[in-house]
Amino acid sequence: MEKIVLPDIPNFDKIEVYKKHGGFGAAKKAFKMTSDDVIDTVKKSGLRGRGGAAFSAGLKWSFMPKTTDKPKYLCINGDESEPGSFKDRQIFEYNPFQLIEGILITCYAIGAKSAYIYIRGEYHKWVKLMQEALETAYKDGFVGEKMKKTFGTDFSCEIYIHKGAGAYICGEESSLMNSLEGHRGYPRIKPPFPASKGLWGCPTTINNVETITNVPKIIEKGWEWFSKIGAEKHPGTILYGISGHVNKPGVYERPSGTLLLDLINNEAGGVIGNKKIKCVIPGGSSMPPLRGDQLEGIKMDADSLRAAGSAIGTAGIMVMDEDTNLLKVLLRISRFYHHESCGQCTPCREGTGWLEKTLRRLDSGNGTSADLDLLISVANNIEGNTICALGEAAAWPVKFMVDRFRDEFEKYVKTDVVIPVNNKVHSMRNTANPLANIKH
Repeated sequence: MEKIVLPDIPNFDKIEVYKKHGGFGAAKKAFKMTSDDVIDTVKKSGLRGRGGAAFSAGLKWSFMPKTTDKPKYLCINGDESEPGSFKDRQIFEYNPFQLIEGILITCYAIGAKSAYIYIRGEYHKWVKLMQEALETAYKDGFVGEKMKKTFGTDFSCEIYIHKGAGAYICGEESSLMNSLEGHRGYPRIKPPFPASKGLWGCPTTINNVETITNVPKIIEKGWEWFSKIGAEKHPGTILYGISGHVNKPGVYERPSGTLLLDLINNEAGGVIGNKKIKCVIPGGSSMPPLRGDQLEGIKMDADSLRAAGSAIGTAGIMVMDEDTNLLKVLLRISRFYHHESCGQCTPCREGTGWLEKTLRRLDSGNGTSADLDLLISVANNIEGNTICALGEAAAWPVKFMVDRFRDEFEKYVKTDVVIPVNNKVHSMRNTANPLANIKH
């Protein structure tokens, strides 16, 4: 199988090696096509966003207005703050020039003259590596005004790297734009959508790092070639980041639609100690978890995972063995989303706090079965009631973990004791101070 995004070529991060293997040839080919033809090629390829939503990349590009007096912008989302996701940094380190070439082609297709690579604030090493690669590309005439001579074209664009401040919310596209503008990372109400009013009120397209890195190969080899790889409705390869209780955690590039168990057992070397799998989160911590005894036949593509009751997300596969305390896992996840809530929307701001507080009560041994129902209720009240999708990111792990592993969570619940008080039936938890916990 040919690897598209992380090819097995030594020193591919060096521009001389990249050029030797045909680097920047796709950009030269694209600049001889019309922008509409480039968009149509990407659309026909079936390339879908690799950042979480799995939306058609070519269709998103087509939303950009053809005629406007305003400048157009491209944003490349490399924030990668989703727990369990660590693929974009592999591209920054091992294939930066294919990303740069993909940016050039995308800018040409949508008519943008400026592109911003937004990188997670904690990625100090990868910001430095990407900056060095970009400076080399400028020096060698592949970016900026010099590219007109290099490619024999009238088109040119500038690329800038922006280091985030470490906020999870800035992985959401409108928060990312606010951050780039120097404002607080708050999500924007839509509509208007970025294609009509994005950066500085101008038309903007936002794509994930992995998505853009696929573009040069699609232009080079054609949409038919790409569309035949992997799942029919979600073609291409995907960078699967596998972590947790596996023998060989890491990033593996395999065709979309690969069986989840094959990735865990064949690529990641199986579960440590040959233990059974209790739970798998298939797309980063915000995606609905799956029971380990229900993984047979599940494929890793957007449509298959949706049918299985989860989502592809960032393809960050988190594996938990039979000895895992799922309450502590969920508490840790909920603590993260409570801490990272931007606070703009009341359901998320208050709801994430309720989720963490309730899980802490269960973890301390003072929870009841009613608390399990409360967790699902609070999650339902967050879901669908926030400006951005990160409300769901906080709600889904709790809602589906408690629902699908109810038997597991019942183990941490105190048995209620029913006693008569003044001829009325009351229920109280069996705690050191039961009178303080009487419930009518």
